[in-house]
Amino acid sequence: MSQLVALSVSIGLLGGIATILYLKLGLLIWAGFIAWACFFHSGGDSNALQKTIFGNLFGAFCAWVAAVLILSIPLGEKLSLPVWAGIVVGVTVLLMCLGARLKPFSVIPASVYGYAATFAFLLQTADAMTQEKLRSASMANALIIVGVSMVIGAIFGLISGKVGAALTAKT
Repeated sequence: MSQLVALSVSIGLLGGIATILYLKLGLLIWAGFIAWACFFHSGGDSNALQKTIFGNLFGAFCAWVAAVLILSIPLGEKLSLPVWAGIVVGVTVLLMCLGARLKPFSVIPASVYGYAATFAFLLQTADAMTQEKLRSASMANALIIVGVSMVIGAIFGLISGKVGAALTAKT
């Protein structure tokens, strides 16, 4: 079996299993698939797993901080909410990118995926962007649900790569 076919079979099979798992646990399958793709984008090996997880979580954390700041500091009333949000996002993205100087966060796209996934959840989920939910120790907290979903997705990436390699080796 060719490498492409083997990896496709592996990802297809594990994608179905992941979907069942995510839906049963109330996780974000789309965030899991983003991290899964990030794993392969980052090299598809054990180093990629580490870079994906650290980068995705760092990006999610930076977005979470941005959301907390937007809600906590009432400058949106004076500047208008879009301007205030733009300033906060600009500063947190700048700091996130500068974080790439540290080896665990060196893959900027991994951090951007985590940042984007967090804001996707916050802006598309009713009542997700509230102080109460952002500070809760529950799956209603964007940092927690996006983080868990992305870590599991990255692990599925690693597993699918190993299964694909095993299928290639047997033919």
